[in-house]
Amino acid sequence: MNFWGARVASFAVPLGLGLLIGLIGPTAEHWGGRSGAAVGAVFTGGWPWACYAFLVGYFRRSKMESVALAPLGLAIAVVAYYLTKGSLASLDGLDSSGAGSSGIALWGVLAFIFGAPLGLLGNLAQVPGIGGLGFRLLIPLVAFYETSMRLEAESRGPSQVVLGTWTTVRFTAVAVAVALVGHTVWGWWRSRRIRSAGVGVGQ
Repeated sequence: MNFWGARVASFAVPLGLGLLIGLIGPTAEHWGGRSGAAVGAVFTGGWPWACYAFLVGYFRRSKMESVALAPLGLAIAVVAYYLTKGSLASLDGLDSSGAGSSGIALWGVLAFIFGAPLGLLGNLAQVPGIGGLGFRLLIPLVAFYETSMRLEAESRGPSQVVLGTWTTVRFTAVAVAVALVGHTVWGWWRSRRIRSAGVGVGQ
């Protein structure tokens, strides 16, 4: 693949993933069943969207590209979400065009407000070691907080499948946070040990 082809792909892939993020939630909910309810519960929450914007920034070398691509991808996801939700609702004989247009307007604006900072934070999370640990812990903390709030506020409303999904996400977020801390501490201790060994050999 030539240089320009690689550059186009590097922009097309994150934007295509944004489109996919927007399609998954309403499609899974309309699909129904236990698996559809579980997938819908995940992808209609806020933390996967925040995670997407964060990862866009994490995998870009340029801070400017991180700040630009993350909100653009989120905006594409918002449009795809509401258009898909409206199309599926029309198949069931429901009219959600008004809610769809207002949702696109509101969340489209929020995509640019929050997408750019999340993309930047993701880029800063590339900093190795303890310096970038706080940034890398952001998404697990957001996932834990959001699912905890949902479990507390909506414990009697959703189905057991949805409640179980939120509980699983919360425990997974804790496990990821612990793994990130452990990996960072291990890397710091290992590099310190190597440096100490080097100093000992030099003496």
